[in-house]
Amino acid sequence: MLTKRIIPCLDIKDGRTVKGVNFENIRDAGDPVELGALYAREGADELVFLDITATNEKRKTLSELVNRIAHHINIPFTVGGGISSVDDVRVLLQNGADKISVNTSAFRRPELVSELAKEFGSQCVVAAIDTRMEADGQWYVYLNGGRVKTETKCIDWAHNVVDRGAGEILLTSMNNDGTKKGFALDITRQLAEALPVPVIASGGGGIPDHFVEVLEAGKADAALAASIFHFKEIAIPELKGYLQERGIAVRL
Repeated sequence: MLTKRIIPCLDIKDGRTVKGVNFENIRDAGDPVELGALYAREGADELVFLDITATNEKRKTLSELVNRIAHHINIPFTVGGGISSVDDVRVLLQNGADKISVNTSAFRRPELVSELAKEFGSQCVVAAIDTRMEADGQWYVYLNGGRVKTETKCIDWAHNVVDRGAGEILLTSMNNDGTKKGFALDITRQLAEALPVPVIASGGGGIPDHFVEVLEAGKADAALAASIFHFKEIAIPELKGYLQERGIAVRL
């Protein structure tokens, strides 16, 4: 049985870890180097670093900060934000990233996914998708940190990026983000059942049972969370122990 992964996320703004609700009302959550080191010690399976304003501010991800975090962790490290070229990725990998996450730049120029997969391998390329359910009951793709709505349905874009070589999907439900009321099980399950690559569920984790739900009913391969870890509401060892008790295979 493949083990399920628990992944803390560092959303970075101005060099600090931050967290909001539904992509708004951002507040400070601590030093990213200290948090990354803590999560590695606590048994996180991976760490995700997202420079959440890089695309909107039209600048590159903070490679120096990536390097500092990488020196304090011993787990796979995914970095995203402002990546738009093979050269951008090369810099991040040289500074300690193991995988990279592309979102808006890939949507604007889908060939980017193919170029990165060809250069670095599909295992290195994570396609991040921010999605919101609209009044018509459909899930649509949003860009620029959730600021720009598109008319593209989430499932269609997910198929597109996987066909182009993305090795993993990081799916964030904007409806659920930061609410701590549970993950979006329907769209997560839809992608997990339809795609041949792992799906990481993000947005809404608040209590251990939410992780059980998304890993079982939602068919996710991994669950990502931020504020509940940053603000010490759930410790990673405690969460993993709870999952194991409920028959979910995790690495302890």
